[in-house]
Amino acid sequence: MQLGRHKRDVDEFEAFVVASQTSLRRTAYLMCGDWSVASDHGQEALIKVYRHWPRLRHLDAVQAYARRTVVNTVIDAQRRRSSTELPVAEVLDIGGRAVRDHSGATADRDLLNQCLAELPARQRACVVLRYYEDLPIAEVADILGIGEGTVKSSTSRGIAALRTIWADASGDALSLSGRSE
Repeated sequence: MQLGRHKRDVDEFEAFVVASQTSLRRTAYLMCGDWSVASDHGQEALIKVYRHWPRLRHLDAVQAYARRTVVNTVIDAQRRRSSTELPVAEVLDIGGRAVRDHSGATADRDLLNQCLAELPARQRACVVLRYYEDLPIAEVADILGIGEGTVKSSTSRGIAALRTIWADASGDALSLSGRSE
């Protein structure tokens, strides 16, 4: 009997992974700005979700737990990052030729990701979850384990900082939700 229950849990988890891994990876990418690192964070978050899978009962609760786990995983990794580790603009292969990074579809998207990376972790998480994931304030507060007022103020400060960083980098005003802000 226990074996059948375990098999059902594994099947349900596999279905959850298929349905949610793209969204979790995208959230991690928006938090860290690197697709390969985002994949690692997404996988680490899914491992953590799997460990708690038998206790998670409702699909909404699982998705919220997974989203919170991926955000916390990215923030924790940024805290642990070695002071000797330095990001580089381009990677050279063994032959000395530059290997182009094709992860960004447009220059604006790359610039926005660079601007997001300059925000403090909490502000970046609030902006990503509110504007990109389009989550309500209460759900963002629950995911991050903070109050709704803190979500509002962190999002407001993050957007204000993002506008300034964007304007300095591009010379243009930042447009949110299809309208000029």
